[in-house]
Amino acid sequence: MELAVFLLRLILGILAFPVYLLHFLGLWSRICKQFFPYFMVRFTAMYNEQMASRKRELFSNLQEFAGPSGKLSLLELGCGSGANFKFYPPGCRVTCVDPNPNFEKFLIKSVAESRHLQFERFVVAPGEDMHQVADGSVDVVVCTLVLCSVKDQAQILKEVRRVLRPGGAFYFLEHVAAKPSTWNYFWQRVLDPVWFLLFDGCNLTRQSWKSLEQAGFSQLQLQHVQAPLSWEMVRPHIFGFAVK
Repeated sequence: MELAVFLLRLILGILAFPVYLLHFLGLWSRICKQFFPYFMVRFTAMYNEQMASRKRELFSNLQEFAGPSGKLSLLELGCGSGANFKFYPPGCRVTCVDPNPNFEKFLIKSVAESRHLQFERFVVAPGEDMHQVADGSVDVVVCTLVLCSVKDQAQILKEVRRVLRPGGAFYFLEHVAAKPSTWNYFWQRVLDPVWFLLFDGCNLTRQSWKSLEQAGFSQLQLQHVQAPLSWEMVRPHIFGFAVK
């Protein structure tokens, strides 16, 4: 099995040689940063159609974490184009964080279409270092399809806990590694190196639930599900929320 993974990875690596060359020359990351938002706008529209019921279920109790004023202060980590806005409760105060400034024009469009929200600001920063956001300043942090591509999950979750107020919650919806005994996991391993380059650092084989279990939250509600998606490789998902 390991030999098969190696040989198939080698074949894919040869086919993707131009991408590897651009990566070696330091050009591929610039191309991704510029054009990846256009792909994500299309992908997240499709993803929302297929995952709408799951997102509504996930975000159904967001308002329960609102502070004393009754207004929910929410920070979305890796906000992208703002695809989650439609699922947030009316009056929600939203701060967005993303390391790619090229998402801003798509985010502005989503803000204009989401009159039920109170948009506060867009912070260009990696999730591992959100120093622009004060300690204990938000009720809820949300990230969807983000933990697959961050450089340091443990540091991200440490930052999430820092910006959350005591009793605040972290909501997540992430694709993860399939069960090791499945063919899906075999193909995830085969595709992972090329997938990582083509999709701006996305990993197919991350076991993100382990990082969440070790992050030090006082409460963790996490479910493993098979998402009803067209792409078999990203069907294994986890979703839920963790309380600080």
